[in-house]
Amino acid sequence: MTLQKLQNQALQLPISDRWRLVQSLLASIQKEMLSLMSPSLSATSMTDLDPWTQRLLGVVQLSPEDAKESYIDYLETKYQ
Repeated sequence: MTLQKLQNQALQLPISDRWRLVQSLLASIQKEMLSLMSPSLSATSMTDLDPWTQRLLGVVQLSPEDAKESYIDYLETKYQ
């Protein structure tokens, strides 16, 4: 089944079923992303986070250089 066919079928579902599907997909993605993260950030250390925050884990991954540049930009903006 192609992605387009799957998407069309999913859009035909009642909203309650679509919502459960979304939650299931997000949980699957989160689990997979946690397994890709470094061992120092284990799943047990993430359980204290708010569920909304947990869903964001792994969405953006910055290289150390990008993180440094981003922080510098933030500080420049804050203290101008």
